[in-house]
Amino acid sequence: MKNQQTSHDLKSAYLPLFFLTAIFFMNFTIRISISPLMPTILTDMRLTGDQAGSFFLFSATGYCIAVFFSGVVSARIMHRNTIVLSAVGTGLVFMFTGFCHSLSGMRLGIFLAGMGAGLYLSSGIAVLTATISRKNWGKALGIHELAPNLSFLLTPMICEMLLLWMSWRYVFFILGGVYILLGWSFSRFSTIRDFPGEAPKLKSFYPLAAIPSFWWMMLLFSLGVSGTLGIYSMLPLYLVNEHGIAQTQANTFVTLSRVATLPMTLAIGWITDRLGLKPVITAVLMLSGILVILIGIFSGRLLLAAIFCQPVVAICFFPPAFAALSNIGSSQTRNVAVSFTIPAAFLVGGGVIPGMIGMLSENGYFSAGFVVTGILILSGAILPGFLKFSSQEDGYPDESG
Repeated sequence: MKNQQTSHDLKSAYLPLFFLTAIFFMNFTIRISISPLMPTILTDMRLTGDQAGSFFLFSATGYCIAVFFSGVVSARIMHRNTIVLSAVGTGLVFMFTGFCHSLSGMRLGIFLAGMGAGLYLSSGIAVLTATISRKNWGKALGIHELAPNLSFLLTPMICEMLLLWMSWRYVFFILGGVYILLGWSFSRFSTIRDFPGEAPKLKSFYPLAAIPSFWWMMLLFSLGVSGTLGIYSMLPLYLVNEHGIAQTQANTFVTLSRVATLPMTLAIGWITDRLGLKPVITAVLMLSGILVILIGIFSGRLLLAAIFCQPVVAICFFPPAFAALSNIGSSQTRNVAVSFTIPAAFLVGGGVIPGMIGMLSENGYFSAGFVVTGILILSGAILPGFLKFSSQEDGYPDESG
């Protein structure tokens, strides 16, 4: 009887779960599609490496601002309308960004698209957990979190297929149009429990600010995002411009290198249960940093080997890191820790790091950009040793009661 009730709960949530996962997939796809399209954009618009890298900084800045203030929006227009606004608004901006012919216009469009995308996350998670019973949260959130990993895997392939038939500007138009359609469909067909969000309160941040481990976690997450989104953003351009690989082939390599990340996100949970949070985070940062350094040093088959190994290791950072972040401070400050940590990490790892690599590439040091990033990630391996959890036993919360 209990299993039948669980099955019924999941079936009743299929449609909202499908819409939210699809919206999250397009949300991520629009933000990272600049990467596989970058070699074509750079050639067509005659951009320099630092100008190309700046796109990711503008996108991450807009995203960071919107994630932090998304509660202000959802408190006024409710979560459902916030999700629709995010999808439709981001889609419209992205469509028109593709037809900008000036660097300033592209930067503004990408910044606004990043802001639109940033409105989704807190409202999407809030609606998902409100729609599905608590006992099924693990399954639902697991499905929802497949979206960014699938986006990393499929976006280069989607962009390359569309480039066979149209220019990169129309790829922007198509992706934006699909996102608008998803937002409209969610508004029209999905029945969910709607409720207002809560605006961020700085006074909730003060207890966390006094905890050193919170700042260490913010730095660790910045390094973790650097090893995933930061490297992904500049890798296709690096392979094309620095190693002379054709764009289609470069995007194929990037796509194939992400295949093994899907099962690895499940395996790392079992590994963390066996070894503990701190040892796993340390090992992941060490291996990821070394592999990023090797990407900057190697060429030929050794380069491809590093490219295929690095994302498999880097993606393992987030499950134990989120568990560690949940054990910083009290249960009342847990959501506040996430609200401040994730935007800052995306700004640094997804914006500043690609921008830095782009600046070095413009001065003839493209490879050095990856080496420097790898050294930064590798140096972060010492930080887990400074973490102090609110209650712990070998890096895990003490559940003894």
